[in-house]
Amino acid sequence: MRKPPKMGDDLQHSLLLHLNPNNTIVHSGDDLEAKINLIGTQKTWEEFKKVWRIAGPSIFCRVAMFSLTIITQSLAGHLSDLDLAAFSIATTLLISISFGFLIGMATALETLCGQAYGARQYHMLGIYMQRSCVVLFCCAILLLPMFIFAAPLLQILGQSAEVAERTGLVARWLIPMHLSFVFQFSLQRFLQSQLKMAIIAWSSAVALAVHAVISWFFVYKLGVGIVGTALTLDFSWWFSVFILCGYIFYGGCPLTWNGLSSKAFTELWDFFKLALASGVMVLLENVYYRFLVIASGGAGSSHVAVDALSICVTLFGWESMVPLGILAATGVRVAIELGAGNVNNAKFAAKVCMLTSLVIGLIFFSLVVAIPDRLAMIFTPNLSVISGVHELAVLLGSTILLNSVPPVILGIAVGSGWQVLAAYINIGSYYLVGVPLGIFIGLVLKFGYMGIWVGMLGGSLTQIMLLAAVASKLEWEKEVLKARGKQFMMNKALDD
Repeated sequence: MRKPPKMGDDLQHSLLLHLNPNNTIVHSGDDLEAKINLIGTQKTWEEFKKVWRIAGPSIFCRVAMFSLTIITQSLAGHLSDLDLAAFSIATTLLISISFGFLIGMATALETLCGQAYGARQYHMLGIYMQRSCVVLFCCAILLLPMFIFAAPLLQILGQSAEVAERTGLVARWLIPMHLSFVFQFSLQRFLQSQLKMAIIAWSSAVALAVHAVISWFFVYKLGVGIVGTALTLDFSWWFSVFILCGYIFYGGCPLTWNGLSSKAFTELWDFFKLALASGVMVLLENVYYRFLVIASGGAGSSHVAVDALSICVTLFGWESMVPLGILAATGVRVAIELGAGNVNNAKFAAKVCMLTSLVIGLIFFSLVVAIPDRLAMIFTPNLSVISGVHELAVLLGSTILLNSVPPVILGIAVGSGWQVLAAYINIGSYYLVGVPLGIFIGLVLKFGYMGIWVGMLGGSLTQIMLLAAVASKLEWEKEVLKARGKQFMMNKALDD
């Protein structure tokens, strides 16, 4: 008598029928496993392409725009050691605070625009983008005293009067660059949520090429000095903004751009609360290691040590544009899938992004440890500074590797809208654990700025563990309901 098939046999038979459209009978369990593995590989490859459709241009854009600062800083380094220290502090600290906070606030658009795009509510994207410009511009104005009074602030933080005064001069001339972030980041997120990545990449490439030419002409040919180098940076950032504006205003986004709207001035408080949480989250992530430059001055380090540390922090900032691109891709992919109600696709996208970021982190770790001297030569010919960078190579590589993980989890936070919790985790990990630990090891135990750096790595480890614990408890189905409810309320508010 023939035994009835088991439940597992029925499932296997169904899978075989699904994997064999011609109803070919496959008897081998190994064949089934091979086909399932093939389907899994194909799914991973398809998701990998979707991620890199966003991450590739996003990374290129960030690296290209950050390279504007690298070019200018390298030119400043060839003017004098004082100019290098001043420009390094102005960009690695002051501009990084502005950059981190405003780009973080703009990531609120990744949540709102991504979910609206996934739900096919295209008319909302242009309104969200205008709302972002209004909120970010107000916040940028509030940050201006940081640039205007940079010199006395830096002296309070322990920098010498000479370095502080020169940094204050550079900071005042970088205010136009600071204001350009408002529009640059809002326009990029608006386009990114629609997967219009080509124009973002092209605008950055053109701005980089123009910046290289004008920097060479004004600094090497005309000898404009440190103020002239800052002005070339201002011009190039605004040039990129004008390219993006021209694309959007003249027909590049027919579904999502319907002109200026008075609705951009409504619901500002709700947008501000979400944007503020995003801003704090990314700011604390972005400026954490930049404070090493200031701490080195407080620890009594020499100009050479400050220059070496500034170069390391700049290299870290340059490389961090890659995981920030992965963060953007994670946020957009998760937001789109949640907006469309696809829970499993959102989870799978997050896993692919994590694997991608880890592989990239390992590559850059190996690169930094292998050729630190050549990387340092980009910024200075001073052999003492190059030697200092060489001594810090392992710490720099370890920092890069560790920081390849959090951006992906923060991207999940952006895509699903729990930025506030992520911001609290960053505050606790970095500034309640990392900074006190760094001060204890570096200043109390007398290990100097290298001890401060080791302690701050402890904060990074704490952040990774806390973010991973929260992400593992995330209820994705509830996030779908939240995304749909949010879109319903926004549409109802517009209709009213």
